[in-house]
Amino acid sequence: MHLVKSSKIQNKFCALFSRLALSICMLAATLSTSFASDFSYPWRNKQKAIVIDAYEKNPIDWHKMVKNKQIRGFIGKASDGLQSPWSCSGNSTERKICKKTFQNYWMKQQLYHTRKTLAKALGLKWGAYHLGRPGNPIAQANHFINFAKPEKDELIALDIEHDDPKKWISFKDAEIFARQIYKRIGRYPVLYTNHNTAQRIAARRDEFPLLSRMQLWYARFKGDVRGAFPMGNWDKYTLWQFSAHPNCNKRRCLYRVPGTEPNIDVNVSTLTIAEFDKAWPFDGLVPEKKPDVAPDPEILMVSNEKPEIEVEKQEVSTASMITLAENSSQAEIELSKEASFQLASIDLDEIAVPTARERETIIAATPAPKASDEDTNYGITTTDYEPEYEVVIPKSEHAEDLTMQLQYLSGAL
Repeated sequence: MHLVKSSKIQNKFCALFSRLALSICMLAATLSTSFASDFSYPWRNKQKAIVIDAYEKNPIDWHKMVKNKQIRGFIGKASDGLQSPWSCSGNSTERKICKKTFQNYWMKQQLYHTRKTLAKALGLKWGAYHLGRPGNPIAQANHFINFAKPEKDELIALDIEHDDPKKWISFKDAEIFARQIYKRIGRYPVLYTNHNTAQRIAARRDEFPLLSRMQLWYARFKGDVRGAFPMGNWDKYTLWQFSAHPNCNKRRCLYRVPGTEPNIDVNVSTLTIAEFDKAWPFDGLVPEKKPDVAPDPEILMVSNEKPEIEVEKQEVSTASMITLAENSSQAEIELSKEASFQLASIDLDEIAVPTARERETIIAATPAPKASDEDTNYGITTTDYEPEYEVVIPKSEHAEDLTMQLQYLSGAL
């Protein structure tokens, strides 16, 4: 008798516990979605579209990956800088290296188009990106088109990894690249770049009116970017690359994609799956924005022989300070070459934009324009970039403090 009662009580308890556990799970799912926003863990909203991007060394089990119905698109790495040479010359070693380089290039192209065919057959949207390098931007644009052969329903993107024209495509050349893409296929690429470089482009939108209006594929490996975004030009991102090898490993990851390794890059859209399918391939420009008030920046020019700006340490070494104020002429205050200061109490990322300023030295002019759109040299001169550096301090609650520090160091106070 006691065993029967005990069994009934046990069954009731198990049923009650099951209902409670189910309620807790439903509440957790609801809260997870409700707390998600476009700038804070948006992928938790299962209606938001997810896009995977990869390069040729990322292994993928496609059938496992597409089981996640939130994944709607795939962007593959296409071209990288300038095209490999079609013919080889030099000694035997140079010819061997050249032929191996072209063989690798050809294999990457075949893998790219194989993946494109497979992804589309599985119902995914397809896109391609070009990694911008120093060198003729028109040749790079033609290389990208010839490599990827983009169709009208495929996203195209330009990857600017950093604001360093000695290692990556410069902002000026990026605009030339985008215009050549438009000339060839009638649409502009999406701009892929990281948080700091996007900030610098936004701060110089008057100087780069096309680059600053390209739709933004935003790379920032955090779960929450409230307060860091938007950045003036872009009220929202087109895609946000939030998970990649820097913040994803076997133990911890913001988002795991079935059928892939932890180093796969994962992106989220602000759009629902239905909206995303209609908006792809995101080939328009964002609306132009004019500043409400004329800018009145303070500019610190670094012009000594070995200029150094270490943003992470918030340390700047300089030889001179140039102040540009509204309705005033340029005033330069000389500092000693040994002068340096530590901005210990100020977050330099919030109030300043370290920027490589390009000074072009024309070495050789190229031939006049030819009739063919695929001509890789016309209209371009070879340049030698000699960077100067500046810290542009926009108007903010901290700007006055920093200006006073600069004036104190220069002996003006």
